[in-house]
Amino acid sequence: MTTSTAETRKLYQQVANAIAESIRDGLHKPGQRLPSERDLAEDYKVSRPTVREAMIALEIRGLVEARHGSGVYVTETPRAEAAEPELDIGAFELTEARRLIEGEVAALAAATITDEELTELAAIMDDMVVENDSDPRGGERADRRFHVSIARASRNSALVTVVENLWDLRYKSPLCRAMLERARQVGVRPLIDDHQEILLALKERDPTAARNAMREHLGRVIDNLLTATEIDALERARKEVAARRTELARRSAI
Repeated sequence: MTTSTAETRKLYQQVANAIAESIRDGLHKPGQRLPSERDLAEDYKVSRPTVREAMIALEIRGLVEARHGSGVYVTETPRAEAAEPELDIGAFELTEARRLIEGEVAALAAATITDEELTELAAIMDDMVVENDSDPRGGERADRRFHVSIARASRNSALVTVVENLWDLRYKSPLCRAMLERARQVGVRPLIDDHQEILLALKERDPTAARNAMREHLGRVIDNLLTATEIDALERARKEVAARRTELARRSAI
């Protein structure tokens, strides 16, 4: 897409601002359904995850609303916009950064981790299992402890600070917080098997295996976020299948 602002402006913000301008100009009218995610991605020459982040940013600004099983619509009575909010980092961008950084952190930790730290990680894993069953948000607290403990095992205080800050950004960014809340609503929780693979690689003191296990884990986190943010499309598909089944049953009964 063509940008009219500094290149440092986040891509999802460029898309959100372009659509907001189209709404103000009357191209997309109140109550009107926006084009599909695929069409918007093609129109603005961006990825579909970027479009999803832009849609959530517009929801936060009160300009659009997602209707389950139908799509994204311009709000009937958009509220007066204040200054453009600083929505910071989306969950896709943040998790991509974690994948790059924490993969290397895990590789370094595999070469320096102690038996006591391995025991601590195993105990945190047990907490994660319990908290997953009782409270998804509690499971996320155990998830944070697991990753920060690996960073501490690297014996590099700068990396510990980076990992902690990346986790804290999840809660400081309204956009990221909204995306993660949507993921929780559809049952996305910490991936126990993935964490077990990371722990196994650390026990074997294998930097390559630890790096790969961490990167694969966070790659699956991105996949889960993709699934969570396209839930409207999934619900729409389920409704269409259910309608076809009902029609087939009706015809069979004739």
